[in-house]
Amino acid sequence: MAKIRNIELGAFPLLLAPMEDVSDPPFRAVCKANGADLMYTEFISSEGLIRDAAKSRQKLDIFEYERPIGIQLFGSEIEHMRMSAEIATQVNPDLIDINYGCPVKNVACKGAGAALLQDIPKMVKMTEAVIKSTHLPVTVKTRLGWDDDTKNVPEVAERLQDIGIAALTIHGRTRVQMYKGVADWTLIGEIKRNPRINIPIFGNGDIDSPEKAMAYRTQYNVDGVMIGRASIGYPWIFREIKHYMATGEKLVPPTIAERVDVCKQHLEFSIRWKGPKTGIFEMRRHYTNYFKGIEHFKPFRMRLVEAGSYEETLEILDEIAEQYLQMC
Repeated sequence: MAKIRNIELGAFPLLLAPMEDVSDPPFRAVCKANGADLMYTEFISSEGLIRDAAKSRQKLDIFEYERPIGIQLFGSEIEHMRMSAEIATQVNPDLIDINYGCPVKNVACKGAGAALLQDIPKMVKMTEAVIKSTHLPVTVKTRLGWDDDTKNVPEVAERLQDIGIAALTIHGRTRVQMYKGVADWTLIGEIKRNPRINIPIFGNGDIDSPEKAMAYRTQYNVDGVMIGRASIGYPWIFREIKHYMATGEKLVPPTIAERVDVCKQHLEFSIRWKGPKTGIFEMRRHYTNYFKGIEHFKPFRMRLVEAGSYEETLEILDEIAEQYLQMC
């Protein structure tokens, strides 16, 4: 049984990765319904919370059915991270997560995210400040290191455990790699086998099938896996992995009708949470993924992207379900 302090997550939990402009409440809702065991908000700027920026504040929205849910914070200033953790604690999540892994320029080049992998003493001080600012469990997500010459995550794991983090998620790439190449889980496995490490270690990177989740569980002995890009437009990956691990058999992929149904649920929640205009606009990024691999779908995708109302979008989705009735 994997546990983060007193939060029980099951024998081999599947975590939904925090993804900017993706893992908002509407997306989390469909992932939770399909078996995600632990989810995180989109990463939230500590400076944005302190300034009371509307976008940052909105990202604090969590719902009871999402539990257990973590709020992920990032920033470059220790005091700002401490203050933002206090603010986040007030909305009563189950845990606080610190992002030491984001590789994008507007985060890492400002001294936040993966940039802290270049300054381990500051990372330790920042983490300690966050831990002292909240009664909640504090977890960390990071990468192997800044580049191939500085894969310092084994040191990071020991030092952060020593000051009190409750779990560690490791993405099997360096910051320089961004999301290119193949994730290397070798160090993740070594950290899990380290007799000094007693907190849960979750692996992240390239988990895109039930077979791979099972193989990585066996080979690297991690306590669970975090799934990111493979879940976009395909929340069924959580239920497929769970079924495969329980039975050794693969589930039949969702039919077009199922894809349409979940897409509708996502759309409805998006409108309810963001309002009609923003809700419809921001769903446009998801249609390609929901219907990926379907032949001759481009005309429908163009119509979905151009649809300006909820009713029009529903009509198109119903037409898709009807036309592809017999397809999977």
